[in-house]
Amino acid sequence: MSAATQAGRIHWEDLEVGSSVTLGPISPSREDIIAFAQQFDPQPFHLDDEAAKASVFGGLCASGWHTCSLAMRLMSTQFLPNTTSLGSPGMDQVKWPKPVFPGDQLTLRHTILEKRASQKRPDVGLVRTQWEMFNQHNDAVLHMQSWSMFRRRHRADENAG
Repeated sequence: MSAATQAGRIHWEDLEVGSSVTLGPISPSREDIIAFAQQFDPQPFHLDDEAAKASVFGGLCASGWHTCSLAMRLMSTQFLPNTTSLGSPGMDQVKWPKPVFPGDQLTLRHTILEKRASQKRPDVGLVRTQWEMFNQHNDAVLHMQSWSMFRRRHRADENAG
């Protein structure tokens, strides 16, 4: 990515601890939930209305992995295109406190918890974030944390010596 292309994007230096952004909404349909489950998580309560009614969920619900994918979709379309994101080394503490049902209106709150310069790459900064997804009733349906990598506006070693 050229310097001109990066100029208007959010860099590591621009991300402030404590700041958050709310993204969404996104709403999975019954067909979306079943299609995801057929391919990635074929458990009866994600595939079949009758089996789901008899489950602890009481109705057809999205896979937790589908919920994570919906959160990533919001990040990928509504936040990351405006940044110098370089990807993520991983997620932590993934929790699904409540199920997601067809037609739920979901929003994602993305909060910056901490940041630090990369020790290995002077052009990269790391940011630890909290992802919280809520349904239309303001019930939490996803909670996770991640580390993300962002390009730095200036290399850490540019001002050294």
